[in-house]
Amino acid sequence: MTYQAPSAGCALCPRLVDYRRANQAANPAWFNGAVPSFGPLDARFLVVGLAPGVRGANRTGRPFTGDFAGVLLYKTLIKYGFATGEYAADPADGVTLRDCRVTNAVRCVPPGNLPTPAEITDCNPFLTRELKAMPALKIVLALGGVSHKAVLRARGLRASHTAFVHGAVHELPDGLLVVDSYHVSRLNTNTGRLTVPMFESVVADILARLT
Repeated sequence: MTYQAPSAGCALCPRLVDYRRANQAANPAWFNGAVPSFGPLDARFLVVGLAPGVRGANRTGRPFTGDFAGVLLYKTLIKYGFATGEYAADPADGVTLRDCRVTNAVRCVPPGNLPTPAEITDCNPFLTRELKAMPALKIVLALGGVSHKAVLRARGLRASHTAFVHGAVHELPDGLLVVDSYHVSRLNTNTGRLTVPMFESVVADILARLT
C-alpha cells in the first residue's frame, strides 16, 4: 500500500490551521506545518507520540526534534540500536533511524500542546493508513494515553479494548503489539513520573522482542 502523508498545509482542523498561521506570522522561518513521519516504512517498530511541540517539531519539521522530549527519545533509540548518529535537536544532525519510524497521533501543533478529541479523530486516518503501509510492522510504542487510544482506533478497535498502563504490552487481535510508556515530556521527567531507567527498560524490552 502506498502511504500518502498529510500535506504540510493540511486544512482538516480549523483551530490548528489558525494556530499554524499565527505561528507562521510570528516565526516565518519555522516549519509551521503538518509534520511528516521520520524513518523507513519497512521498519518493524513505530513510535507514536501525541503532537508536535510548538518550538520542537513545529519549528524543525522532524518529530521530537527541537524540544526536551527528543533528547530522551532519540538518545534511547541510539543506545538500543534503533538509530545511529548523535542527536543535536536539528534535522541536519545526521541521526538515522534503523528498523524504527517515529510519528505523532496528531500531525499539527495544537495550542497548549493539547489537541481536542475532534482533532485527534480527524487526524486518525493518516495513522490508519501509515500502519497499513508498514508491511513489516510488529510493535508500536504508544507514548501516553492519547497515543494509545489513537493506535487502537487506527486498528478499528474501541478505546476500551485495552487500558493504557506504563510498561504494559498489549497484543491486538491482528497480532500487532502495542507497548505503553508515559510520554517523554519534560513535565513527566521533571516530576519523576518517567525516569530514564523506566523508559530505557521499555525500549530494551522492545528490542528483545524483535531479536
